[in-house]
Amino acid sequence: MHLFSSFKQSHRLLLTVVVVLLCLLIGPVLAVESPALSTQNPDTVIKQLTSEFQHALPVEIKANGEVKRFELVAKPTVAGLIPPYQLPIWAYNDQTPGPVLRVNLGDTVEVLLKNELPQATTIHWHGVRVPNAMDGVPGVTQAPIAPGDSFLYRFIPKDAGTFWFHPHQRSAEQIERGLYGVLIVDEPQKPAYSQDLLLVLDDWLLESKNALNENFVSRHDLSHDGRWGNLLTVNSKVQPELTVRAGERIRLRLINVANGRVFAPQLPGLSANLIAVDGLPGQRAVPLQGLFLAPGNRVDLDVVIPSNAGGQTFNLVNTLGRKQQTLTAITVATESAVTTPRFAAPKAQQFPNWNQALNAPINHEFMLDASSGGQYGIQWTIDDLAWPHNKSLSLKAGRFYRLRFNNRSPRLHPMHLHGQFFQLLARNGQAVQEGFWRDTILLQARETIDIGLVPQDRGRWANHCHILEHAAAGMMTMIEVK
Repeated sequence: MHLFSSFKQSHRLLLTVVVVLLCLLIGPVLAVESPALSTQNPDTVIKQLTSEFQHALPVEIKANGEVKRFELVAKPTVAGLIPPYQLPIWAYNDQTPGPVLRVNLGDTVEVLLKNELPQATTIHWHGVRVPNAMDGVPGVTQAPIAPGDSFLYRFIPKDAGTFWFHPHQRSAEQIERGLYGVLIVDEPQKPAYSQDLLLVLDDWLLESKNALNENFVSRHDLSHDGRWGNLLTVNSKVQPELTVRAGERIRLRLINVANGRVFAPQLPGLSANLIAVDGLPGQRAVPLQGLFLAPGNRVDLDVVIPSNAGGQTFNLVNTLGRKQQTLTAITVATESAVTTPRFAAPKAQQFPNWNQALNAPINHEFMLDASSGGQYGIQWTIDDLAWPHNKSLSLKAGRFYRLRFNNRSPRLHPMHLHGQFFQLLARNGQAVQEGFWRDTILLQARETIDIGLVPQDRGRWANHCHILEHAAAGMMTMIEVK
């Protein structure tokens, strides 16, 4: 097993080609026939689409009276990614991933962050619909938390699901150094899975077995798809082993916390269904196939271990790249099989199909591109301007909008919207029905996508590329919901 490998430009180009080819192969499965041009009044179409959205996502959540309090200390520490070597990192509470914060839907969450880093920081609650003042975007929703200072985050999550948290101050450096953690919000009626397992996928760019490459936001990373590491980890371990029993039904929660790397996870030999994307359950469970897990994305999988699989090992693999990479091993104990739990897979209680969404007008087209200039010599732009010089898009709460992202560049861009969930409507003009909500969507080179959303939470919300180097170089703007 090679823990270190070089990432030459040709390899990056090959990965981009592989991603595009896979999309071409997968596209026909998800694509549906584009609707004919509508003769309906656009206002009528928008009213219909808005009406279909009602009760799909809660506007507010009733507090249950429980308060869950946590304390996080962000500070330098060490991690044994490759024993016995100790790697200097930054982490929450001396561990990476940081502590798993687990709460119930309706709980009030209070998190006191103490900053013992040598630089300012914040926490962004990725995918969690929080009050705007709790969103953690420095200079927009809060002031940066200076070294030695603290900040109390307080909110009631509106949705159950798999979420994560990380800095939004110098993110390309701070997340790469190990600052991230997981927030799981449990449903009122938890499905009776045999095990509920968390897999946090990351990569690290190391100079040696005990030294991180500290050339953050390099020109090379900016001109490519961000920073891709030479060491893959799951829960900050190299190819860890999970132990299960034959017959068990497992919930696997996967999170991609890497700066730039895209994963294509597969579970050969096992029955695995996709039940949630970016935290929220979908319209229905679908087989795991052709999935790209971009930076910031999360997925929940429903996995059944065959009753006759005792003593066997199955691998969770990454199929994106020149050769398949094992992420973690799932070893089935030799004990007798258990009875497989039988229940309906989690799904959305209400999910708008939005079949007429492409008959709605495009309210705004975000142009994604790059130009020379800026702090790093290369700046990534939205609508031809780098943050903070571009303009905010103003949307009205409670109304359907169709937005377009036009990637004019040859690089990948996973676009992340704070405070909102959306549906993918089309790729390159061809209608798509995924059946899932998202907060992060991957754009391929030279690709155009359309999304539909009904914003509900008022405030100024970041809209940015989650390749952290691209965001650092300006690929961010604001959506203001009034």
